[in-house]
Amino acid sequence: MSREVKFIKKIDWLSILLYFLLVGIGWINIYSASVTNASTGFLDMSELYGKQLVFIITSIILIILILSIEAKFYERFSSIIYIIGLLALMGVVVFGKNINGATSWYAIGSFTLQPSEFAKAATVLALAKFLSDIQTNINNFKHQLISFAIILAPPVLIMLQPDAGSAMVYMAFFFVLYREGLPAIYLGIGFMLVLLFIITLKLGYLITIIATLIIGLACIFIFFRKKLKRQRHTSLAITSLVTAIMFILAVNYIFYNVFQQHHRDRFTLVLGLEKDPVKLEQMRKTFGFNTNQSEIAIGSGGFFGKGWLKGTRTRGDFVPEQDTDYIFTTVGEEWGFIGSFVVIFLFVTLLLRILSRAEQQKNKFSRVYGYSVAAILFFHFAINIGMVIGLFPTVGIPLPFFSYGGSGLWGFTILLFIFIKLDANRINEW
Repeated sequence: MSREVKFIKKIDWLSILLYFLLVGIGWINIYSASVTNASTGFLDMSELYGKQLVFIITSIILIILILSIEAKFYERFSSIIYIIGLLALMGVVVFGKNINGATSWYAIGSFTLQPSEFAKAATVLALAKFLSDIQTNINNFKHQLISFAIILAPPVLIMLQPDAGSAMVYMAFFFVLYREGLPAIYLGIGFMLVLLFIITLKLGYLITIIATLIIGLACIFIFFRKKLKRQRHTSLAITSLVTAIMFILAVNYIFYNVFQQHHRDRFTLVLGLEKDPVKLEQMRKTFGFNTNQSEIAIGSGGFFGKGWLKGTRTRGDFVPEQDTDYIFTTVGEEWGFIGSFVVIFLFVTLLLRILSRAEQQKNKFSRVYGYSVAAILFFHFAINIGMVIGLFPTVGIPLPFFSYGGSGLWGFTILLFIFIKLDANRINEW
C-alpha cells in the first residue's frame, strides 16, 4: 500500500464532511441574502454570492496545499509563521485600507485581505509550540507570562486598527491554558475583572469601591483568624484588594479612552447607562436596530421557515450585514427552527469531533493545537449566535464557514485543516 493511500485512510473524513456541509449551507444563505433581480448567475462576480463561490473554490486549493505539506513543517516553522503574522498586523495599521472606521484590510486593487483572520492560526501554532516544549512548565510563573505574551500580542495590535471583535476572540486561548494545567485562579481573576468592570459602569466607582472594601476586609479578617498560612493568605488578600480598587479607578479611563464610541454606545444600551428615557429609546432604535431586526426575522421563520428565497425580511434588506455577521438570521427566517437546529447541530458535532480527536493525539503539539482550534471556533459560534438572538451586544464576530468574506473563510480553513493534517499524522513518529 502506497504512502499516499495510507495517508488518505488516516484523514478524518467526518470533519471534512462537516466542513463542506457548513460551507455549502453558508453559501446557500449568502446567495439568498445577496441575490438581486439583476443577478445573471451563480458566478456573477458583481454579487457577493459569486465572489464567495470563488473563495470556496480557492479554499479547496488551499486545503490540498495544507494537506500536502509535511506535518512536521507546522511545528518546525511555527515561530516564523507567528512573527510573520505579527508583522502583517503591524503593517496593516500603516498601509491598510480603512473600511467602516477600521483599518483592518490590505487592499490590492478591488481585492482586500484581513490579516487578523490569519493571525489566529499563527497564534495557535506558536502557543502549541511553546507549551509542547519539554522545558515548559505551565505552573512556572515565567512560563505563564510567556504564554500570556504569545496570546496577547496579536489582540493588542488588532485593537490599534481598531477591531474589538477580532481581539476578543483571543480570550478563548485561556481555556486552552486551563486545559493544559494553568491554575484556575487566573480564570477566576478574569471573571472578577469583567464583573467589576460591568458593576463599576452600572453603579459608579464609589459604590463599587465601598462594596469591594467590605468584601475584601471581611476576607482579610477571616484569613487573619486562621492559624495555618495566615500571613500568606492575608498578604494575598491585601494585594488583591489593592489591585481591585486600582482597576475600578481605571474603568472610566478604559471606557472613555480605550473603547471606541460605538463600543460605548452598545455598553450604554445593554446596561441601561443612559438615564434619559427619550435618549435611551433613541439609542435602542439606532444601536439596537440590528439586533431588533434579526430577532424579528428569526421569529418570523416559525418552525419550518418561509422557504429558500422566500424570506420577506431577508429579501427586503431589513437586517444590516445579513451576509456577514448576521447571516444566521437568513437561516432562521427561511429555514425556521428546523434549519437553525440543523446548523447548530453541525457546528456542535464538528466541535465535539475536534475535541475527541485532540484528546487522542500522542504529540502534545497536536493536542494543544486541536484544543485551540475548538476553542476559537466555539467562541465565534457562541458569540455570533448569541449576538444575533439578542443575548450579546453586537461585536462584529463572523460565523465560521458561513459569513461572507474570503479572509474569514480562508483563515478558518487554514485553522481547521492544519489540525486535520496533524491528526492524520498522529501515529507517525515525530
